[in-house]
Amino acid sequence: MKIVVIGGTGLIGSKTVAILRQGGHNVVAASAQNGINTITGQGLKEAMVDTTVVIDLANSSSDEDKAVMEFFETSGRNLLAAEVVAGVKRHVALSIIGADRLPDSGYYRAKVAQEKLIQASGIPYTIVRATQFMEFLGTIAARSTDGNLVRLSPGLLQPIAADDVAAILADVALAAPRNSTVEIAGPDRAPLNEIVARYLRAVGDPRAVVCDPEARYGGGRLTECTLVPLGEARLGHIGFDEWLRRSRGKTCNR
Repeated sequence: MKIVVIGGTGLIGSKTVAILRQGGHNVVAASAQNGINTITGQGLKEAMVDTTVVIDLANSSSDEDKAVMEFFETSGRNLLAAEVVAGVKRHVALSIIGADRLPDSGYYRAKVAQEKLIQASGIPYTIVRATQFMEFLGTIAARSTDGNLVRLSPGLLQPIAADDVAAILADVALAAPRNSTVEIAGPDRAPLNEIVARYLRAVGDPRAVVCDPEARYGGGRLTECTLVPLGEARLGHIGFDEWLRRSRGKTCNR
């Protein structure tokens, strides 16, 4: 089976590509660096020839509201149009849990727009909405730093490891399309401020985390359950403590 992974050289993409190739599939790790560009359309027609499944992991390099909306709308339209012409059998896209519950966030609004394009395309699809990746906890801390303090909401988080995201995406890509959304999350749930504080302690970061209910996340204010599944979700296997141990081991081996 030929599978095209848009964003196939990124954090999740590279892991997903490796899993699918180990399964014997013909996988194209598509990116602008190898001549496949969903914004300009370059290489899309050629990449879609004989493709059964497309996994869309494209991501904007900008968080600015207008730029990120333009990215996901343009990328989505170009990619889906090429899939329709080529007769691609199913489309899998990675989105975010809570995308429709944080309207003050330009990034989250753009992901909702992307989802709507997929739903209207006529291509059989499965949208995988994931919680925040454990690998991005450092980025969350950096964006919330005020001097030596990190101000974060106590809203709940259920972070998932990138390895689990990739494994689930590969599984979904090989399954029949649901024409609906699947939610995925890590096995551990706790307040965002507590999770980030544990991460910083584990990596030896001296910054102190302050619990601030008014702290913004992606431009919006969190409620208790904005970022976690509200109903049934498929859970990853890697717990937060295990991921921290693995992360410290990698750091020590560098």
